[in-house]
Amino acid sequence: MNQYSMVVLIVLIVMVATVMKARYRHGGNMMPRGDDPETLRMKEEMRMLRDRVAVLERIATDRENSLARQIDELRDR
Repeated sequence: MNQYSMVVLIVLIVMVATVMKARYRHGGNMMPRGDDPETLRMKEEMRMLRDRVAVLERIATDRENSLARQIDELRDR
């Protein structure tokens, strides 16, 4: 092996290592991520959970008297 082939081999190894390092930093997936069905399902579930948390926050921060009154009204039905 002459010196020129050695230089080319070293440059090739460095380039491959750089590409592998960049791929590892990005989680191993260089393809653009689209909205697949699983992602859409998770987004919908996240929206529903945010709505539920908003309702729970409203209930927790509401005055206790009105909450007790609403519970009593539901029992009377």
